[in-house]
Amino acid sequence: MTPLPQEQTTELIAVDALLDKVQVMREQGYRLVQISATRLPEQLELTYSFALDGRVAQFRLHLADEALRVPSISSIYWCAFIYENEMHDLFNLTVEGMAVDFKGTFYKTAVKFPFGSTKAPSLKPATATATTASSTPAPAVPPPSTTGTTR
Repeated sequence: MTPLPQEQTTELIAVDALLDKVQVMREQGYRLVQISATRLPEQLELTYSFALDGRVAQFRLHLADEALRVPSISSIYWCAFIYENEMHDLFNLTVEGMAVDFKGTFYKTAVKFPFGSTKAPSLKPATATATTASSTPAPAVPPPSTTGTTR
């Protein structure tokens, strides 16, 4: 059996080029592999990955924190709505025109948009219950027995 080539490319693109680039991938027979989001200081990085015959092509976008908005590709690859809802709920990314929009209910998290910032999320402190500590020390553990037998 002949091994498949392991070609991989990554192209940095602007948001307004996304739909045209994705449409070309669809027309050439590529399948959508994944869409990932990575929180970076002051920006969000999105990577769209496609595969065909052992080749992987990726488009990467950098979105400034004040412009977290992309068009949905679910009209081209219907299954993308899952990735898009996930990125909305976890990263606070606005995805315009999703085929299926869960409107922020795809994930239920303790912190809204847990990866929407590089700052650590703040949780409400747990309510302490009133307990009294005993001033009596715990009993000492007796030393191991020295009267045991050996074989």
